Amino acid sequence: MAVFTAVSLDDLHQWIKQFPLGQAVGLEGISSGIDNSNFFLNTQHGTQSGPQSGHYVLTIFENLRFDQLPFYVNLMRHLAGRGIPVPAPVPNNDGELIVSLHDKPAIIVSRLNGSSQLAPQPVHCAEVGRMLARMHLAAQDFALQQPNLRGIDWWTATAPEVAPLLSEAEATLLRDEVAFQATFAASATYANLTRGPVHADLFRNNVMFEGERLSGCFDFYFAGIDTWLYDVAVTVNDWCVDLATGELDEARVRALLDAYHAVRPFTDDERDAWQPLLRAGALRFWLSRLYDLHLPRAAELLTPHDPTHFERILRERIAHPAPGLPTTVIT
Repeated sequence: MAVFTAVSLDDLHQWIKQFPLGQAVGLEGISSGIDNSNFFLNTQHGTQSGPQSGHYVLTIFENLRFDQLPFYVNLMRHLAGRGIPVPAPVPNNDGELIVSLHDKPAIIVSRLNGSSQLAPQPVHCAEVGRMLARMHLAAQDFALQQPNLRGIDWWTATAPEVAPLLSEAEATLLRDEVAFQATFAASATYANLTRGPVHADLFRNNVMFEGERLSGCFDFYFAGIDTWLYDVAVTVNDWCVDLATGELDEARVRALLDAYHAVRPFTDDERDAWQPLLRAGALRFWLSRLYDLHLPRAAELLTPHDPTHFERILRERIAHPAPGLPTTVIT
């Protein structure tokens, strides 16, 4: 969510009139993240009872095209309509969710309440596990299809671009893990995994809490069709790790997996695939962070992430098996 495209209140003066939100009265760039330009947007709308304020997020998409965005935006709309706490896209006066701003696609979504929980305990991880399972089930009848654009095809295409820029040890690890994942993706176990829309980026900073209650999750712009277990693996690799070492905290892992399993039980094939997909989740973010570090794009506000964090996690997952998936539903 870096700011690549600068926007001012003057830019929004006429543009925002196509939405039933009133005038834009406040705009603040969001510096975290690295893929889209995001702003906190405050509006004020005059009514018979007096002015009403609104709080939203304005996103300008820097890499995704207009024709790629309906999947992400309509998935949020679909989930919000089924009671999942996600940002709801705001249609303009013509019913359009995606409009042009500075010749780029843009949307406005509702702003969630709460704050990120950056030091999660088992109780927070359980909330995340339950919500993720609910999200998967709620999205299983979503009609649009789009693959995970940062999946195995992207790994195999991108690794050769990055490898020459790495140390010999890093390049060897990258090539070996991509080969391992390609072999596993061709296996019968992988073919039998349950698939559907996944968030694919459900990190601590993409979930909001009010106390110990999960109040929402956001940033669906890496979503796609993939295995539900991959989504769980990505989530565990962030919510349940020691940030300094990459080691898993078993209490947090158990809380997240048990809560997910109570809503949507894991299958036997998923139990067999658990360790490889934890490695897959680590590889994906190590590779993307390497790419962003070594082949960056210009941005007005840019906070690149440290790729060594996910290198540590990948090496840890290879060296030490994680706690397994639960086998019985805990009520």
